[in-house]
Amino acid sequence: MGDTHHDEEFEGTDTGASKTFPMQAGAVRKGTHVLLKGKPCKVSEISISKTGKHGHAKAHIVGNDIFTAKKYEDLCPTSHNMESPVVNRVEFTVADIQADDFVTLLNEKGDMKEDLALPNDEISADMVAGLREKFENPEDGKELKVVVLVAMGQEKIVEFKMVNPGN
Repeated sequence: MGDTHHDEEFEGTDTGASKTFPMQAGAVRKGTHVLLKGKPCKVSEISISKTGKHGHAKAHIVGNDIFTAKKYEDLCPTSHNMESPVVNRVEFTVADIQADDFVTLLNEKGDMKEDLALPNDEISADMVAGLREKFENPEDGKELKVVVLVAMGQEKIVEFKMVNPGN
């Protein structure tokens, strides 16, 4: 046997590149995030059935999609792993709202983000109306900030607030 050398290339990823992490179904609680039918959901109800004749106790999990509020359910043995999405809330300063509903945002380093549109679903209508009102009629000496929910490669503006600069 001769020594053979194989050149292997591995694709690099950023730290924290995983979009999900495993979570045992029996450890899921109300308010946690899990994937239901492939969608990132916040658990609204969970019930655990008793161990049956053939084995596992089962978790009946009901949750709402964190981006659309659509309801999803799943049934999973409590000893099995489910996927839980990595969910982050990121705060940006609003620089502009364009006529096509895209917003120009600035992060804390001053970098610009221009690829996010205002949500156009029913559940966000009041929040978007309030955001537009504050943008068009700003309070003296205050900055308009938005909170963007980020998970599974999706982003959505979920709230806004007026803050004193530097806070």
